[in-house]
Amino acid sequence: MTDTDIILVGAGPIGVELAVGLKKAGAEYVHLEARQVGQTLLDWPPMTRFLSSPNQIAIAGVPCATLGEDRLLGEEYVAYLHGIVRQFGLGVRTFERVASIAAGGGGFVVRTERRTGTRALRCRRVVLATGDMACPARLGVPGEDLPHVFHLLPAPARLFGTRLLIVGGRNAAVEAAIRCCRAGASVTLCCRGPGIDENRVSHKLGPELRCLIDKGLVAFLPRRVPVAITPSDVALGPTDAAGRPADGPALRCEIDFVLVQIGFEADTSLFEQAGVAFDPAGKPAYDPETMETNIPGLYVAGTAAAGRQRGHEFFIETSHPHVRRILSSLFPAERQGVEGTPA
Repeated sequence: MTDTDIILVGAGPIGVELAVGLKKAGAEYVHLEARQVGQTLLDWPPMTRFLSSPNQIAIAGVPCATLGEDRLLGEEYVAYLHGIVRQFGLGVRTFERVASIAAGGGGFVVRTERRTGTRALRCRRVVLATGDMACPARLGVPGEDLPHVFHLLPAPARLFGTRLLIVGGRNAAVEAAIRCCRAGASVTLCCRGPGIDENRVSHKLGPELRCLIDKGLVAFLPRRVPVAITPSDVALGPTDAAGRPADGPALRCEIDFVLVQIGFEADTSLFEQAGVAFDPAGKPAYDPETMETNIPGLYVAGTAAAGRQRGHEFFIETSHPHVRRILSSLFPAERQGVEGTPA
């Protein structure tokens, strides 16, 4: 059993930014990451650009530099995060997954799994910065597990000359439609709503998609959702005004590949094991002034604070204040201070 003061779980941008704060505060802590630093970004399609500007996603007072473009590539940002880890000498224990967390006795016992075996750590406080993109959201229809159905966009060039159905109506689906069309795929986009919601799609993407649809380069099927997928086609059922499946004949769409882009699901199992309460929308209970959950000593940071993220409440740029709030709760003022962290 290893003892420490704080265990920080997750090494995405906000987890790394908080680690810098803990290091500067002289905290005794252990930083755990199930895979690699910035793993969510490593899972992005190649050459995908952020919708956020570089200054919005900069952390720990270190500017994000970019050459000739106003938005960073995912690969550039991963290199930036890894540079932060090196610059501040952060000891992130990568490829060590937290298997369980239990509260009791005035602290927590955290059990982890790694290639060489398991171990247990005991601590007084825990911060979960586990994000909200543990796995892609699924349609739950027959045929979704067939090998020609993707939930993560592959390199668009792999889809050159193919008939591709993209399912979804927000940024990920819209950007995939644009990129795959540029790469030479014959793209059909379907969504459950009556159209692309301008309030939920970036102004950088919406006009370009509308242009492609108007020119007939992307086929658009509103109020249609897959109800069954076969090796050769997809049955698209109708939806009602609220976007729910409705009665009516299905439309058959012949395809070579299907790309499902309907969002991601958070892994809330660690919160549940520790006894954290959730509201009906799946958001963990926490004090917005301190980010401490209803379990004393257990904090949440970053997009994990949104739970299932149905309302897309938190992104990197809106999660920076979580770092200041947690540090303010953990330490007196003279031990705090992450340079450049927004208030």
